[in-house]
Amino acid sequence: MTFAKRFFRPIPLSILGAGALLGALAFAQLERADERGVPPIDGSGSYEVSGIKVDVAARTADQARYGGWREAQRKGWKMLWARVNGKPVENAPGLPDSTLDSISGGIVVEREQVGPNRYVATLGVLFDRARAGELLGVKGAVRRSAPMLVIPVEWSGATPISFERRSEWQKAWARFRAGNSPIDYVRVSGTGADPVLLNAAQARRPGRSWWRMLLDQYGAANIVVPEVTLFRQWPGGPVIGRFVARYGPDATVVDQFTLTADTGDALPAMLDRAVQRTDTAYTRALQEGAMRGDRSLVIETPVEEVPIDDVLDQMAAAATTTVTVQIDTPDAAALRAQEAQLRALTGVTSVQTGSLALGGTSSLRVAFSGPVSALREALVARGWQVEDAGGGLRIRRAATPAP
Repeated sequence: MTFAKRFFRPIPLSILGAGALLGALAFAQLERADERGVPPIDGSGSYEVSGIKVDVAARTADQARYGGWREAQRKGWKMLWARVNGKPVENAPGLPDSTLDSISGGIVVEREQVGPNRYVATLGVLFDRARAGELLGVKGAVRRSAPMLVIPVEWSGATPISFERRSEWQKAWARFRAGNSPIDYVRVSGTGADPVLLNAAQARRPGRSWWRMLLDQYGAANIVVPEVTLFRQWPGGPVIGRFVARYGPDATVVDQFTLTADTGDALPAMLDRAVQRTDTAYTRALQEGAMRGDRSLVIETPVEEVPIDDVLDQMAAAATTTVTVQIDTPDAAALRAQEAQLRALTGVTSVQTGSLALGGTSSLRVAFSGPVSALREALVARGWQVEDAGGGLRIRRAATPAP
């Protein structure tokens, strides 16, 4: 067999088919955006009051629904006031419906039953934070945590899923109104490169170098990994969920609990309750100081150390004033004597000769720790006559009075 036949023989069709299948699977995982990715809703900071039960009767179904929503706003306002101020609901002041309409941001229908002339429902009310805050007496900023990247992991059928495809656990975190929480959650949609970068295996990786790159890319300072393991008793039957709230690359357990949904249709409601309970656990850990910053996850630029002597010299140089002093120098001995007298003044750090004119007027550069006026006063106190001369000083020895 020749060299060309040995290295360029046809590739079997089975290998080509397997390669094409693997390529198609990889393409489907990254490109099928309709099968993964849940964008978070309500990133605003609205106040939310949920679980408001109303039962209103009226002439028509529309009037009953409208009356139910009105009643939900009244009850929701009192519940919000009591929650913010820590007082009983009975002490909450009443507001007219026109004011409630101006501060209300929307009605969330959790469950409703509409009849010909009756409306029975469980509702939630969203209140605008800026407008309602003035009436609630809320002032100042609420303490919040550092940005936390959320990676929800769901175990179902012994297989972990984060953002590889849509899951009920990811949808529950997307529905969660994070604006009311002291935890600053960074929730990603799960599109683009998110399934590759933030997969279930990455959530358990303790190495810091890769985490530093990811946190810097997503604008976060640390991570939280809420996990759920779902056990389905039979198709359409009860679903048991075991939840674990983890924090940081070391997967520190903050809290764990178990909830049960009676049927498969009740699974989203159970997961919503689990998200709220997990958020409560993270909030409690933040208040207790358990969710501290991790210095190993911060990319820091090394700061060049400066010796303290150099700092002191720079401070002294910044506070020193250089003054040009003109003085009569009939000979070299007189010049040396007057330089010594200037160096003896308090605050003078150096005296240097700028221009020498023996038998005439020489120029000296005097470094003084302080303003020029202080140097003038020191010279006058030593018996010198001081005059201004072109931005500097002209000094002479005072004449000795005749006997």
